[in-house]
Amino acid sequence: MSITTHKPVIGVIMGSNRTARIGGAVANWALDALQRDDYTLRLIVLAELALPFLDEPDILAHGHYQNASTQRFATLIAGCDGFVLVFPQYNWGYPAVLKNALDTVYAEWADKPVGTIIYGNHDIQADIAIRLVLAGLNMRQLATNVGLRLRPTTTAATVAQDFRPFYPLVEAMGTELALRLTHA
Repeated sequence: MSITTHKPVIGVIMGSNRTARIGGAVANWALDALQRDDYTLRLIVLAELALPFLDEPDILAHGHYQNASTQRFATLIAGCDGFVLVFPQYNWGYPAVLKNALDTVYAEWADKPVGTIIYGNHDIQADIAIRLVLAGLNMRQLATNVGLRLRPTTTAATVAQDFRPFYPLVEAMGTELALRLTHA
């Protein structure tokens, strides 16, 4: 008799849709640091999903999604066992595309572990802002979250070098994710 076990899936959400962004490089760097045998990583690029802006006719908490885009996104999010949100700090907050994604579905986020990797120069304000929303979605926030300080010279090509000192912290986030999934 063989027992099939589900290997958990961690959705790494790239939460920027600016045309001139380094988010892809940051997300790929994070994917490398988060890599573990305990789970599978799935990159979710919000700019590619192009979710409509809050266009469901019913309250999302009711779960009666009418739009095909919402239904597809709900399936994608429900298929993940945890999340890492990778996003830039914008004006002491986080990007609207990320807020829209968090607001597009509701129950699919609940009780799942979530960590944040915020890049910019004032990550504490963005961290405070996102924590309130994640708590409202009933997500289990990790103790390990990472704020990456951009240098004036940081580009997509220099991300791995510039953020090298933070690599062990992102690895620690991966360890915490694995523990949270094991002891859910």
